[in-house]
Amino acid sequence: MFKGRSNLSIDSKGRTSMPQRYKKFFCENKKCQLVITADKDKCLLIYTQKNWLSIEKKLSNLPSYNSEARFIQRLLIGHATESEIDSQGRFLIPNPLRDYAGIQKKIILLGQGNKFELWSESIWNKNIKSWLSNADGSNINNDALNELKL
Repeated sequence: MFKGRSNLSIDSKGRTSMPQRYKKFFCENKKCQLVITADKDKCLLIYTQKNWLSIEKKLSNLPSYNSEARFIQRLLIGHATESEIDSQGRFLIPNPLRDYAGIQKKIILLGQGNKFELWSESIWNKNIKSWLSNADGSNINNDALNELKL
């Protein structure tokens, strides 16, 4: 559903714009909302309400005595915030989430199928250089990825 990269800016109130081609996916009953949460990679994740409800249910069903599961629950559910898309296509990114992801003025919105990743442009540029320099494929040991045919 969501693909591609958009270079965006944040205004002085902490708002940014959802690209027009995606706004309709966040609207239901004349109300346009999204859910923003933290990701372990120091970016933010943006879900439609419908997709978030499915993710939240899966996260809530993780075993509560598993420390890794609790970490993911605390991170994703604990930081999840609803935001409304206004008539001009803007939505607010709350201060705690902007601080967590190191977001200042310039951001990258990256489509990832059922969600978006939202990155600080400077952190994204640093990470993409690192990922590309390590992406020769010689150390891929994941069976699912090794079977992937593109």
